[in-house]
Amino acid sequence: MTKSIMIQGAGSNVGKSMIVAGLCRAFHNRGLRVMPFKPQNMSNNAAVTVDGGEIGRAQALQAMACVQDPVVDMNPVLLKPETDIGAQVVVQGHRLTTVKAREYAALKPTLIPRVLDSFNALAAQCDLIIVEGAGSPAETNLRAGDIANMGFAQAADIPVILVGDIDRGGVIAQMVGTHGVLPDDDLARIKGFMINKFRGDVSLFDQGLTEIINRTGWASLGVLPWFSDAGKLPAEDAADIKPKSAGQGFKIVVPQLSRIANFDDLDPLSCDPNVSVEIIPAGRPLPLDADLILIPGSKSTIGDLAFFRAQGWDIDLAAHIRAGGHVLGICGGYQMLGREIIDADGIEGAAGTYTGLGHLDVVTHMRPEKRLAQVQGTDIQSGHAVTGYEIHIGHTDGPDCTRAWLEFGSEPSGAASSNEKIRGCYIHGLFNSDDFRNDFLQKLGSGNSTLRYSEIVESTLESLAQHLERYADLDQILQMSETV
Repeated sequence: MTKSIMIQGAGSNVGKSMIVAGLCRAFHNRGLRVMPFKPQNMSNNAAVTVDGGEIGRAQALQAMACVQDPVVDMNPVLLKPETDIGAQVVVQGHRLTTVKAREYAALKPTLIPRVLDSFNALAAQCDLIIVEGAGSPAETNLRAGDIANMGFAQAADIPVILVGDIDRGGVIAQMVGTHGVLPDDDLARIKGFMINKFRGDVSLFDQGLTEIINRTGWASLGVLPWFSDAGKLPAEDAADIKPKSAGQGFKIVVPQLSRIANFDDLDPLSCDPNVSVEIIPAGRPLPLDADLILIPGSKSTIGDLAFFRAQGWDIDLAAHIRAGGHVLGICGGYQMLGREIIDADGIEGAAGTYTGLGHLDVVTHMRPEKRLAQVQGTDIQSGHAVTGYEIHIGHTDGPDCTRAWLEFGSEPSGAASSNEKIRGCYIHGLFNSDDFRNDFLQKLGSGNSTLRYSEIVESTLESLAQHLERYADLDQILQMSETV
């Protein structure tokens, strides 16, 4: 029979996603068929699944840790913020609706049957499911109708392990405070706890562990030292994007859009020793010494186009282009580089025609149908194989599309300016293709690289699994898991 355990956090961003990925790989290495599951996720960093839907990027990484293909049942509810008060609701891989926060509270009770259907579908295929919560169960104001934490744990009848983050301070209060605010039936779900992100001598926290154990009665399952290679794994949350100081070598500058999406495009570039990736937050100009300005994807292209201009980045970009600099726009960034974005149906807000940045002679028409696909093709100039995925609304066409630089099957893709210094395309994940990435960057002035990005991710997952084997009580965690 299938067993399951749920990892919840005493706060947001305590490292749940990474711990789940590590547990997935560790138990896979022990010979178990493991699946990841997150009932509800909120992220604009999504992945396209083999069954033609979308899930959170973290669940795709966790699937890789399990040596499984990502499928929509691994993350049946995905919330993709479009404004400060509203989000697109994706259910079992496909858009259901767009709602405001109060409206979503009323919608949640209708979603739990589909969440449980997905969970049970996975349970029929594996030995162990590692479930990831969202945020914290201590947010008791959200408990009614909850499907992300204790509401799901109760509905699926599975035990919980609570994780605290000692790096940000106050971890004893995190754990004891969570114990203090949870109702008795939710408390009964928690079987143990782990402390994450410890720096230094772990034995120095022995007294802290005793304090938590005495005040909660929970079993300690380990204190996890800081995992220094965590940055080599794709990040899920925009909160994980930090401005990076410039290093040596070819300099890529990335404006941090307010609704940045699918920013895992940057991960292989950040790993390249010949490349410096500098992410520019709001309020700072785009540096004049950039070799390449990369405009990333966005969940709200028209809104982020206005945001781009509000920072004065349109002026910086124009100066970069006048100086002969290179520009690449991916997905929403591609749409912004065109002459116009026509949203006749008001899909992203008020219906109308919006003036683009005007550096590519193309026009985008927003359409309600979302394109979701994994793709394989070639870079037309070099002939190198390219893999990636599309996840967007809108169709882009115009004279610069006659200079397509990618090809998938017999279909040309992308657009380029007449001097080919400005390019755009809809394909995410391009730079995961090592030979293509190296050729692309070399032509722009970077040095030759032997980086094999997929091998880095794979070796990091193995190191993470070994980290957990060493510092967490995996035998006890497996014993705590319950049959579903």
